[in-house]
Amino acid sequence: MLWNIIDRRTRPYRWRQVNAIVEAIEHDNSCQDADQAPTSAPGIAVDYDEREAVSVQEAVKWAEQQPCPVTLYLYDLGDGFADEAHFLGMANRFPDES
Repeated sequence: MLWNIIDRRTRPYRWRQVNAIVEAIEHDNSCQDADQAPTSAPGIAVDYDEREAVSVQEAVKWAEQQPCPVTLYLYDLGDGFADEAHFLGMANRFPDES
C-alpha cells in the first residue's frame, strides 16, 4: 500500500530508470511535521526493500503491492542505496541524542 512518495531525484524528468526504496510508513512518524501512521504488524511490516533501474511506473506499482503502508523513495539511477545516500538522509528522522 503506497501512502507517501519522497522524490529525491536531481533529474526529475528521468522516468525510464530510477532507483526505488520502500519502507514502512511508520518509520516517518519521528520526522518533524509528519502525519502519524499506525504501526504495522511485525509479520507484514516492510522495514526496507529496494529496486534498481526500474521505471517510475514500475516503482509505484511495486510500492502499491506491499503488504503494509509504505513510503516510496525515488532516486536517480546510481544514487540512493548504491552510495548509502538513503541511509544518510534518514538520519534527520531522529533528534540529536544529548
